[in-house]
Amino acid sequence: MPPPQPPSATSEAVASPPPAHTRPRPQLAETTPTARPPGPAWWRVLRTRQWTKNLLVLAAPLAAGSLLRVDVALGAGVALALFCLASSGCYLVNDVLDAEQDRRHPVKRTRPVAAGEIGPRAALLAGVALQTVAIVAGALWDPALGATMAAYSITQALYVAGLKHQPPIDLAVVASGFLLRAVAGGAATDTRLSTWFLLLATFGAFFVVAGKRYSERVQVGSEAGTRPSLRHYSESYLRFVWTMAAGVTVVVYLLWALTGPHHTGVVPWEGLSVVAFVLGLLRYAARIDQATAEHPEDIVASDRGLQVVGVIWVLLVLAGAVVE
Repeated sequence: MPPPQPPSATSEAVASPPPAHTRPRPQLAETTPTARPPGPAWWRVLRTRQWTKNLLVLAAPLAAGSLLRVDVALGAGVALALFCLASSGCYLVNDVLDAEQDRRHPVKRTRPVAAGEIGPRAALLAGVALQTVAIVAGALWDPALGATMAAYSITQALYVAGLKHQPPIDLAVVASGFLLRAVAGGAATDTRLSTWFLLLATFGAFFVVAGKRYSERVQVGSEAGTRPSLRHYSESYLRFVWTMAAGVTVVVYLLWALTGPHHTGVVPWEGLSVVAFVLGLLRYAARIDQATAEHPEDIVASDRGLQVVGVIWVLLVLAGAVVE
């Protein structure tokens, strides 16, 4: 009786699927056209779905426990509205400069400028006008808010002018946009920003941005031509960045929660909020690990579990700030 033969390399390959990083990338040149999103072109070009990012202006007054005051809520609303204008203005300018690259992307090629629905000159003029209105209106409300809006527009202009091709500076510039939103909320409401809060906003932004780039690299690939800076990043490097940023974010939030000024109540609400915060971070990290975090605003709008955890976290933070 002949001895049993060891399994061949072919059978082993069939039994064990290849790891994610070795699987072939999806091809962008598809014969089936991508469906155009509904709605007028000028409404879609503003990227209103991404306005959810601007809710970060509420973070500072929320952490300070003053968001429920009428004057503070009004100031936060002003900052929110102005950042919606400024961010849409930046998106318009970016769409004009990135039109050729967007046409190679399976989803971005439906953007109005890349699809030829809106002319580049009209989009550029509208983008500059929206940012100018945001800066002037912000300065009229509070000089610090106007300065923050100007800093946002300048950093975004530098980004589209060339910094987006300079790793890892491009990650830092995109993260600064999230940080400036949080700073604008403090400036508009005269809320003092602690060091812990600024560090939390900074590293939380790095976590989201690195996860966004990681997902894009896995889904689209570095050689597709949709974002040249992806050629300078490996998946392992981006995984290291978002993992490191997540760890620092948790540590900083823990320090903020345990050393904040509101600890006179019987129940440690801010300490309990750490649990909800970490659960939310882990939920989002799972989406990054699945390479589905290219569009953070879509996750916030569609992930019911993350929404539930987020509401619980907000209630705990409010309770810690207002309950004596």
